Amino acid sequence: MDQTLHQLGELLLGAVPTVTMLALLYALYTAIVHKPLRRVLEERRSKTEGAVEKSRADIAAAEARTSEYEQRLREARASVFRAQEARRQAALQSRTEAVHQAREKAQNQVAAAKADIEADRRAAEKSLAGEAQALAEEIIRRVLQPAGAGR
Repeated sequence: MDQTLHQLGELLLGAVPTVTMLALLYALYTAIVHKPLRRVLEERRSKTEGAVEKSRADIAAAEARTSEYEQRLREARASVFRAQEARRQAALQSRTEAVHQAREKAQNQVAAAKADIEADRRAAEKSLAGEAQALAEEIIRRVLQPAGAGR
């Protein structure tokens, strides 16, 4: 057993440089490769996440601009509709006024025509009354005239 312990001691003593080298190699790997690699990966990840967050912010801003554009478009359409409605109302009012004026003019013309017709009727009645009187007098004169005198 002594010999086994002695061999074990020699083996451990021979393993010290290997363990030291392995520890040194691990320390060098950590310092030279692992930490910079981890830093680069974390930086890449933060940039990627930053880009994703920036993309999300850009999408949100685009949606806000789209919403604002749609709102302005709705307002513009409403404004155009109101303007069209105002023009339609003005045209309707103008038409109503023109119809009213035409009706008033027509009524005035009808009244003037009625007055002219009435004046013509009165003049015709007077003329007929005068002619009827003259005819009546002629008839009476011929009837009362002696039978042989006028022929």
